[in-house]
Amino acid sequence: MWMLAAILICSTVLVGCGSKNAKEQPKEATVENNQVVNVFDSKACDAAVANYLENVIGKQYAEGQYSISSPFVISTDNGDLQDVKVWGDFWVFNYNVSGDTLKTVSGGNHPGLMHLKKTDKGMEVTNFEVVEDGAGNLESAKKIFGDQYEAFHEINSNQEKRESIRLQFIADYVKKNNLPVKMVQDYGWPAVELPK
Repeated sequence: MWMLAAILICSTVLVGCGSKNAKEQPKEATVENNQVVNVFDSKACDAAVANYLENVIGKQYAEGQYSISSPFVISTDNGDLQDVKVWGDFWVFNYNVSGDTLKTVSGGNHPGLMHLKKTDKGMEVTNFEVVEDGAGNLESAKKIFGDQYEAFHEINSNQEKRESIRLQFIADYVKKNNLPVKMVQDYGWPAVELPK
């Protein structure tokens, strides 16, 4: 039994700004004039990425009652708190509630590199370098992801893994916001039960 638990723990997908494959680990807190400075907050980073996806990117799609992001972070470089870099395969979808089901209205994929900075209110996205669509897609993705391209390609091309991640983000959002739903349904597909 403990072996199964160890395997599950080792195979858990890292999806936040505090990802272990960060290029530089968070700095230790230092104290100057009785104030803590130069501390990277991965939760604030996660919140900033989700906020950007839901309230900037999500607003570009047909509106729904709820906008829920599912960012898969490939790598993070937090060496400069005025330019934290987050490479990821970023998804956002808008949903309406119908009975006990979230029905997908709109949404899509926006892989690329987000630049964030630390502010008095936490972290905020200052720039987003998005992988191009169409003919320039591969060249653009390789340029943006660099030596992280293979990791990006692995998640971006694995629909089963992406869907598993999306369902977990939806389930977490539903719990956090006490929504009376148990299922999610994409247009033209059967409803799927959310993970517990």
